[in-house]
Amino acid sequence: MAVVDVTVVPIGTGTTSLSPFVAACQRELQQHGEGLKYELTAMGTIIEGDLDLILAVIRRLHEVPFNHGAKRVSTVIRIDDRRNKTGSITQKIKSVEARLKGEG
Repeated sequence: MAVVDVTVVPIGTGTTSLSPFVAACQRELQQHGEGLKYELTAMGTIIEGDLDLILAVIRRLHEVPFNHGAKRVSTVIRIDDRRNKTGSITQKIKSVEARLKGEG
């Protein structure tokens, strides 16, 4: 299972506000992210699941700003694909929290 951090940035929109584009990307994810777990953060979206499914959804997300008038789109993707152990968004956070408490 992969954990992917993706940030889709529309450029050339005529405004400094990005929330309409973020909302449109989240709607796309809700409609086509079946089988994936995802969390919106202040700086992007974290997606957990099968890497092939995630990459297909990211391709769709990259197109969203173009469909809403952006002239250019920059998409940044970070992939954590661990194959020797099952990981998750929740597990990664709990691991760090345990270390902060001195448990690991």
